[in-house]
Amino acid sequence: MAVDEAILESVGKRETRPTLRLYGWDPASLSLGYSQDFRDVDLERLRKSGWGLVRRLTGGRAILHADELTYSVIAPTNEPLVSGSLLESYNRIARGLMGALRNLDLPVEINEYTPGLNSNAVGPVCFEVPSAYEITIHGKKLIGSAQARRKEGVLQHGSLPLFGDLGRITQVLNYKNEVDRQDALVRLLNRATTVETVLGRKVNRETAAQAFVEAFRDEFGLRFEQGELSKNEQDRAIELVNFKYSQQEWTRRV
Repeated sequence: MAVDEAILESVGKRETRPTLRLYGWDPASLSLGYSQDFRDVDLERLRKSGWGLVRRLTGGRAILHADELTYSVIAPTNEPLVSGSLLESYNRIARGLMGALRNLDLPVEINEYTPGLNSNAVGPVCFEVPSAYEITIHGKKLIGSAQARRKEGVLQHGSLPLFGDLGRITQVLNYKNEVDRQDALVRLLNRATTVETVLGRKVNRETAAQAFVEAFRDEFGLRFEQGELSKNEQDRAIELVNFKYSQQEWTRRV
């Protein structure tokens, strides 16, 4: 999360070009949305799981980053891909995401959803809650995305579950009782899925990442140059870890 923010700042200073970042997590980690109540987390269960914990710069609800590919799109506000309103840019980026998933032989579709119309859309888990321009397959959510818009530019990142047990996240969140926990598990599994579940085979992170690069290249006419973090970005990311993302004042907000 610190690296994403460091790149955002660098992009805003025109020190770095607009960036598509593709990565994974080690160890697996629970991320909370920017405004999510920390009390959603069952700390004791989280400690026993061995998973990490972080709060994102973007909104939304909890995601367990485990057997997945995470993407970030980071660009200045005048970049055509992210210009306009939040929903306009979200919809535009969704076209690239759709192309990536279709490159993986996933027959996905996009469903426009207006927040507030579904009174049952409650819960601490991102993948059990509908979002605008939601990408689904057989009616189930396949990518969870969130966006932050700042003066430096726009950061949108999201999670594509490749395989594994999506329901694990309910084991480290707080519920009133075990009946509510089980209800949340059933709701999540009814509303979300993984690439492996759909295809009947595993797709590794490298293959999925290449599908993203090709889709964004073809859909938006982009020319990619593979790169590494600059020295300034590395230093800034470390600073953000030390003074922001590792601090209880940031992570444990209610």
